[in-house]
Amino acid sequence: MKRTSRVTLALNSREMKALSVYCSRYRIQNKARFLRATIMKEIVKRFNDEHPTLWEEREPDLFNQRLM
Repeated sequence: MKRTSRVTLALNSREMKALSVYCSRYRIQNKARFLRATIMKEIVKRFNDEHPTLWEEREPDLFNQRLM
C-alpha cells in the first residue's frame, strides 16, 4: 500500500545514540522501516491482548464505540 500519511518522531541525543547503536549492531539499514514495523507490532499485540471475551463487557475503544 502506498504510504500517504506522515508522522514525525523526535528523539533526544541519548535515544538517537541508542537507536544508532542498535541499528549498527543488528545491521538494520532502513531505520524508518524498522521503526514502522516495531510500532505496528506493538499496536497489533495490544489489540490482540485486549480482545473481547464472551463473559465480560468491554469499554468502547477504537473499533467498538457505542453511540449515546
